[in-house]
Amino acid sequence: MAPKSATAATTAAATKAGTRSASTAKKGGRPRSTKRRYVKNEGIIPLLALASREVEASAQRGKATPLNRTKFHVVALLMREELARVKDNPEVSEAEREETLKRLDGVAAVLVKTAAKDTSLIQLLEPETPITEATLQLKRKMMEQAGLEAPEETPTSVAAATVPAEFVERQVVPAGIAKRKLANPFQAPILNTPKQPQPVVHLANWELLNPLLKSFEQGSTTAATMQLPEPPVNDRISPVGLALMPHQARFLASVAAGHRSFLLADEPGLGKTAQSLLAAAVSDSYPLLVVAPNVVKMNWAREAKLWTPSRRVTVVHGDGADVDPFADIFIINYDILDRHLSWLAAFGFKGMVVDEAHMIKNVQSNRSRNVLNIAERIRERVPGHDPLLIALTGTPLINDIDDFLAIWRFLGWIDEKQPAKKLLAQLEANGFTPADAAFYPSARQAVVDLGIVRRRKVDVAKDLPEKQVIDLPVELDGALAPEINAAEQRLADRLFDSFSRLKAGKLGATLSDEQLIRMVCLQEFDEDGGAGEGVNVFSLVRQIGTAKAQLAADYTAQLVRSVGKVVFFAKHVDVMDQVIAALADRGLKTVSIRGEQSAQARQEAVDAFNNDPDVHVIVCSLTAAGVGVNLQASSNVVLAELSWTDAEQTQAIDRVHRIGQEEPVTAWRIVAAQTVDQRIAELIDAKAGLAARALDGDVQSEENSDPVQLGVLMQLLRAEIERRGLASDAGLHLGD
Repeated sequence: MAPKSATAATTAAATKAGTRSASTAKKGGRPRSTKRRYVKNEGIIPLLALASREVEASAQRGKATPLNRTKFHVVALLMREELARVKDNPEVSEAEREETLKRLDGVAAVLVKTAAKDTSLIQLLEPETPITEATLQLKRKMMEQAGLEAPEETPTSVAAATVPAEFVERQVVPAGIAKRKLANPFQAPILNTPKQPQPVVHLANWELLNPLLKSFEQGSTTAATMQLPEPPVNDRISPVGLALMPHQARFLASVAAGHRSFLLADEPGLGKTAQSLLAAAVSDSYPLLVVAPNVVKMNWAREAKLWTPSRRVTVVHGDGADVDPFADIFIINYDILDRHLSWLAAFGFKGMVVDEAHMIKNVQSNRSRNVLNIAERIRERVPGHDPLLIALTGTPLINDIDDFLAIWRFLGWIDEKQPAKKLLAQLEANGFTPADAAFYPSARQAVVDLGIVRRRKVDVAKDLPEKQVIDLPVELDGALAPEINAAEQRLADRLFDSFSRLKAGKLGATLSDEQLIRMVCLQEFDEDGGAGEGVNVFSLVRQIGTAKAQLAADYTAQLVRSVGKVVFFAKHVDVMDQVIAALADRGLKTVSIRGEQSAQARQEAVDAFNNDPDVHVIVCSLTAAGVGVNLQASSNVVLAELSWTDAEQTQAIDRVHRIGQEEPVTAWRIVAAQTVDQRIAELIDAKAGLAARALDGDVQSEENSDPVQLGVLMQLLRAEIERRGLASDAGLHLGD
């Protein structure tokens, strides 16, 4: 006999599967007769038993092949249909029913044993699992072999089932997830009646997403923060021994009042993690799903136990072998979402938090698609379709105002083409169209009121010490300096040659020099893509970083001797390795955070730096440690290599400049003088205005939306054109 848990899971799905089969039978073919002559060695069950044993043998040798996965799925489908046929059917004799149920129980036991060996097969036991064309073909073949008439059926839409086709084969379901679902098999009823949407009259046939983005791009005199209630007099939310700051308490008061979707864009270091965890407690949004970068998974688990100690927390690693299926808070990183889509979408989460939400800004990426799919499934399942959804990021805008779109889609404020019903109704109620100047401030406020919360340190944490960024220009010496100068000149020569050819051709007569410069540099930027052959802006910056490594290590050692612990950031692993070796030669103990580490190893490095007095420097990757890490044991940061965005640089510095810091924070930026490094530093500083204009009520800040890499190429080409005296535009100069 199969274990009770196995047969229960199979039996629970049988009724639904039988109904589904009956509905498909109506679409084509004659309905099958439920009355059959019972013969022990005939019919479908012997074929099911044989197929299940074949799949079991395959699983014993390792992961089931695609063919055996299909066979496993077909056996599960046909077994449920047979179970539905004989169960409580008056036309089936008691003897046949008893014998059939006994034999099906044996098939179920084999399926469960097989799924225990290869856990990726568990999802195929779910009635909601999409049915592929290959599955249908094998199902028809087995039914024909059994002498049964197969009804006409169509494959299930993979998109509707959340899992993209390319990820179906890699799906896994951690052990125990099915038990959790069976322990609470019923969804709460939807008791509230949805309001009728306001008819669209003024805005009919208007394209609205671009005007909405423009409303933020234009800026405003007010910060982009929804109206928040005053904090309660007594803090009854945080656990004993911990207290909320007023800005945190106001956010939670809004949650308590019933608001459920937020872009929580507080500046880094203002306690967004604690606010999100307590928001789930206030709204009882459990189970809660947290999606975060791998580097901060363990920190999320630690914070969850600190702020919500009565809740069970589990972290999903790899295939989820150690997942606690009965936890209240599930923490998973972006990189493994594609393996867990099937069970995450169907689990019954009541809330979802996306940390460092700017990482989903590219709506075409798998990372973004996975997050959006799960959020949509959660929205569909939660009563009232209003789950707790929080997008966390202190830097929601990296390069372009379009970075908002994926976040708004995650929150359900817009879809792919237009505002969602609630936002559209508010825009319609405002009475303006994009042809009216008044549309833009009112549209911006309408989006803000949906749940944008943005507070700056200077406004809500006045006791937090100031921070400053100081450039340290260094002269490159040794054999590397001439090599870098030569490489930069080769890049400038290549850009100039392309410019000269265009200027001498037909385009030169119709386009300005500035237009030609942009065309040349765009082509160069697109072709490089970060990995082009020969010298390019990316390889040049890496070469400069290597040349600066020794100088940066020297300055870091001086800082340690004078001020104590130092946080060191670099972009490339070889630069990090050089610095670690150089500091070791000076007798300084270091720990490191880099991309290939496990989340546990990274957290151990953070703890060692913060708590061990013998650890002097933590050497960090800008991308691996620039988010979600608390390094406030130091107040000095060395930026050995420059970021490509102001947001990334700010995130790195704010690992130190955060609540709890008692000393003024200084970031020492190592800049190679008279190289493109200097140009990059200037362009990064000019980029800081995008968030200020869109979110912080600063209408004076204006800047170009071009990527920094493109800006560097254009400046380099302009300088070479001026040097060679080929400029024809009166306004063309190096500073453009």
